[in-house]
Amino acid sequence: MSIQWNLEQMRLFVRVAEQRSFSAVAREQRKAQSAVSNAIALLETDLGVTLFERSSGRQPKLTEAGTALLEEAREVLRQCDRLNGRALALMRGQEARLRLAQDEAMPYQPVLDSLEALSEHFPSVEVQLASGAQGDVARKLVERRADLGLLFHHEQMPQTLERRALGSVEMVTVCAVNHPLAASLRVNRQQLARHRQLLIAPQLSGYPGGEQLSPQVWRADSFYVMAELLMRGLGWAWLPRHVVQYPAYQNQMVELSSEWTPPALVVELVWRRDEPLGPAARWLAERFAEHLQAIG
Repeated sequence: MSIQWNLEQMRLFVRVAEQRSFSAVAREQRKAQSAVSNAIALLETDLGVTLFERSSGRQPKLTEAGTALLEEAREVLRQCDRLNGRALALMRGQEARLRLAQDEAMPYQPVLDSLEALSEHFPSVEVQLASGAQGDVARKLVERRADLGLLFHHEQMPQTLERRALGSVEMVTVCAVNHPLAASLRVNRQQLARHRQLLIAPQLSGYPGGEQLSPQVWRADSFYVMAELLMRGLGWAWLPRHVVQYPAYQNQMVELSSEWTPPALVVELVWRRDEPLGPAARWLAERFAEHLQAIG
């Protein structure tokens, strides 16, 4: 069956179904009632079904077929609106798609708040969000599998990437509630060195908090993996405060007062030097910086 119907007929079908009146839609569209009726009749002919029951002096009522096709028609019109919106955005220089890669230990509330705001300000931009352990974010950018990255500053940054500091997150010294150190009001470096230390990997990452105090060390490439090991009493660690405050970890960790704690983790926005950021990416970066400072 060849498709002859057009979008104007589809819009009129939806409006008549919603208004339950040919005359009301005709007034709304500034058309003759006969033009609206003829458009619906042509649509019915092309679809091969009757969409409305028509009785003299009564409001048009959807047939069973009309009811079944109404939502399909609405979806066709929604798709057309999306197409027009995407085309307009492209004409204005806006990205069609934004691929965001983030360190999995990034504070999730600023990320979610920023993406929610992005969806309202740039509704036509398609977002692809990927999370990964240390090193994954930079690798995705280098391999052109991401357009924008959120990660914690470290020294081993590829030369092909640009970066901009957005804010920071506090680091704290913690252990499990059943760990021997949990009973101490304050711990020094000597006390910490007597117990297994959990550290972010790899050893040469340049991440703050990479200093080894204990002769016995376990390493992980994820702060959340470190937290899971810590809760089982397998060692103490320096973790970002927002990781310690994660709801699943409540009442299972003890923050230790220590004579030394690593400097705050600096959150950076990262992108490829040869691919400048588009307006949606730049806007998202500003929102994330605002939300990150708010939790600080």
